[in-house]
Amino acid sequence: MKNQITKPIKRGRLRQLLGKEFYIYKRKADWLWGDKKWAKTKSNTFEGFPVFNHRSMVLRPLKDVDMYLQENKRTNLKLAIAHLDKIIIRPNETFSIWKLVGRPSKWKGYLDGLVLKQGKIAVGVGGGLCQLGNLLFWIFAHSPLSITERYRHGFDVFPDVNRKVPFGAGATLAYNYIDLQVTNTTETDFQINLWLDETHLNGALFCSERLEKTYTLVEKNHLMKRQIWGGYSRHNQIVKIVKSAEKETEELLVENHAIMMYDPFIEPTKSK
Repeated sequence: MKNQITKPIKRGRLRQLLGKEFYIYKRKADWLWGDKKWAKTKSNTFEGFPVFNHRSMVLRPLKDVDMYLQENKRTNLKLAIAHLDKIIIRPNETFSIWKLVGRPSKWKGYLDGLVLKQGKIAVGVGGGLCQLGNLLFWIFAHSPLSITERYRHGFDVFPDVNRKVPFGAGATLAYNYIDLQVTNTTETDFQINLWLDETHLNGALFCSERLEKTYTLVEKNHLMKRQIWGGYSRHNQIVKIVKSAEKETEELLVENHAIMMYDPFIEPTKSK
């Protein structure tokens, strides 16, 4: 596993804007003329067996982040999951967050939320939806569905306060070319359910047949390292363990490399 990271290049605003729009329209062309079969059917009568469920806290106090952005995130999540809840992923279909959600905009009701730009905290319309990507990645990874597209921030912004899953066990989102996609390569149907309660974003995956295998994720080779240009970086691997009655196998699911935006080492208190 590599653990050297070059110092990030800061690009101008015009370069960022033009590059972003180029990749957005390139992805739209793939939606129109690509060969993938997209999941788009919803059902309120799907009967299945539970595969995995997970929840994550919505209003998390973060250092130097105004709480109104967290409140806005709840609104943004509510709008987005309305497009994803009860979607069925049939054999050979691909589930795409952005193909289903569409572009978050003010006229659709999306509010300003927390976003990350070149390693710095910023405010943007629809911000906070990365929490949805993180939740769905964690759920899908505990299933036989194949994660065919996933991205991770190149920056580790916040320390591990009340972290419930390993570092890097998530998926960042940016409309529409930084997406989370999973493909159903099995012969059974799956359905994702999503909902918000007073405190958490919740998700549950169901399958039309009872699965004979179990799926577990573990973190390996976690490392924090000081780079030659002065900053710190963080690295790890997320391994998927698949168990059946006959055998157990392991596969490398993702490998993460990120620049840390905080000092990971706390100086010990000096005695008087």
